[in-house]
Amino acid sequence: MDSLKFSTVLLSLLSLAIITQAQDPTFLYNNCPNTTTFTRNSTYQANLNLLLSSLSSNATRNNINGFYNVSAGQDPDAVYGMFLCRGDVSNSVCRNCVNFAAKDVLERCPIEKVAMIWFDECELRYSNRNIFSTVDQDFTLFMMSPNNVTVQPDRFNQLVATTINDIAARAASAPSGAKKFAVQQVNYTGIQKLYTLVQCTPDLSTPDCSRCLEGAISKLGNCCNRKQGGRVIFPSCNFRYELYEFYNATAAAEAAPPPPPVALSPPPASAPETRRKGKGGVSTVLIIAILIPVIVSLVLFCLVFCFLSRRAKSSKYSAQENDVGNEITNVESLQFDLSSIQDATNHFSADNKLGEGGFGEVYKGTLPNGQAIAVKRLSKGSGQGAAEFKNEVILVAKLQHRNLVRLFGFCLEGDEKILVYEYVPNKSLDYFLFDPEKQGLLDWSKRYKIIGGIARGILYLHEDSRLRVIHRDLKASNILLDGDMNAKVSDFGMARIFGVDQTHGCTNRIVGTYGYMSPEYAMHGQFSVKSDAYSFGVLILEIISGKKNSSFYQTGGAADLASYVWKHWRDGTPLEVMDPTLTDTYSRNEVIRCIHIGLLCVQEDPASRPTMATVVLMLNSYSITLPLPQEPAFFLHSRTDQGSIPSKEFFADKSKTNSVPYSGDEGSITEVYPR
Repeated sequence: MDSLKFSTVLLSLLSLAIITQAQDPTFLYNNCPNTTTFTRNSTYQANLNLLLSSLSSNATRNNINGFYNVSAGQDPDAVYGMFLCRGDVSNSVCRNCVNFAAKDVLERCPIEKVAMIWFDECELRYSNRNIFSTVDQDFTLFMMSPNNVTVQPDRFNQLVATTINDIAARAASAPSGAKKFAVQQVNYTGIQKLYTLVQCTPDLSTPDCSRCLEGAISKLGNCCNRKQGGRVIFPSCNFRYELYEFYNATAAAEAAPPPPPVALSPPPASAPETRRKGKGGVSTVLIIAILIPVIVSLVLFCLVFCFLSRRAKSSKYSAQENDVGNEITNVESLQFDLSSIQDATNHFSADNKLGEGGFGEVYKGTLPNGQAIAVKRLSKGSGQGAAEFKNEVILVAKLQHRNLVRLFGFCLEGDEKILVYEYVPNKSLDYFLFDPEKQGLLDWSKRYKIIGGIARGILYLHEDSRLRVIHRDLKASNILLDGDMNAKVSDFGMARIFGVDQTHGCTNRIVGTYGYMSPEYAMHGQFSVKSDAYSFGVLILEIISGKKNSSFYQTGGAADLASYVWKHWRDGTPLEVMDPTLTDTYSRNEVIRCIHIGLLCVQEDPASRPTMATVVLMLNSYSITLPLPQEPAFFLHSRTDQGSIPSKEFFADKSKTNSVPYSGDEGSITEVYPR
């Protein structure tokens, strides 16, 4: 009973938090052709304002299926508009998205009579012609992952097409007025699943929805051949697929129509044979009458048993956040034999060694099928024990995002604790960023892409994964770069798992790397999504300047990188902090905006730092006005010590001391095709 009350209180607090701290929706694209415009303060503008107000109010009051259409005024000044929310989002998220879209579209399309705007959670559109119950394929938006699949790409293409076609039929068959929406997940490899989603506006008929989706699916080859993720968006319908769970599976299952029932053949007409008795004198009809209830009872028993088992596992996980030892069996299918790891790495040969981190050595290996892997062998005397090891296995196995390093498996035999990751050929960010001979390989376009990739990866950890995850050790050496220089966040040994309604935590065991830790964490053990934002801010400043924060010192000037950048920002010379190797290849606006974001992230007050959702929006939209940054947090530095002590990771136990001892020390590509 107590647990029920506790759960009720938590749900109430979560609801309150969602209402009071709703995040702005994730902007995707807008289209406002300027072929037809209206005059300001005209009748059309008055009708448009009335229409947008009606859409916003109905998103609040009448949002049953996440769709509404309405018109305002009479021809020739009539305006027709509608909104459509993604089928799995909640009413509150839909309402927030529509309200935001109704305001944002006027900023992006101030005088156009025809406008469309898309967010990840909803779309809104209006026109001076009737757009209701009509298939509109005149505008096509392609969005795709920059990464290609490497395992059986042709089979992957076929799997994507087949799965999307299957759920397109399900979505189109939904009854009139219901959500024309469907999702499905299927196995791609032993450790990867393919997640798909399709949707039409509910005002389309079944044939029209089918026609619209068929047109979108026909674009698969143009946009998304062998890509790890992609979507095609028409005004009237869209589809998306990814190798990570990008929708709310529970809500989607409730919203999407079930698969059509399998037609059962009518029972054959009674014949003398069906009444014929067997040798024992029992009729066939009686045997069937006995067997059917028995079979049904067994099926129901299995379903109830699976449901109760799942519920028990879920309850245990919720109640024991840090008791990861009991959860290791969830990923036993990923376990490697030590002998196979030894064979793959030539018995941990020095020739295969890629590097050495705070918790052990990393080797390159090759599996019998030719798959390249990175093997992280934890040192027996390292600070990371079984708890941290199991934490990383459990955590990373459940995370799937293009900007997170992918876990293939693990090995736990005797004293050996080994993690098997995807092999990332371009090593880590610090390998290029802080080497004078390799800095020039990172031009501004690559650096900007890396900043965006890190931001999206951390946003996934904070907001979009099944549980909120605080990384706690973001730094350049933990950002890996794949063959296309896409950023992949790695090393989750220090990460902490939060519930979706938990915003911060406190610990006596402070772990991390000096120079990247926020002041409230380093001095008081307080960590949150804002402490990760601080580390991200330091990374931005390092990427732009090419200077290492932990060993930075400027004679007669700033004592650390943040104060150095702040000084130039305050003096109106922000471009002076740029890495000289960038020469004239950079975008001035992008550099200044990134410096601005970096300074916002390293502010002393955590409440003043932006969330990662806001950071991603700031990076992708220049219509957002950024607040002025405050002076960065300066702490734990001494001019006499700076640069004299080599960088190293450290642990501090606050139960023994009240202060921390000084220890010096990642998008999608968008293409638009009008017809």
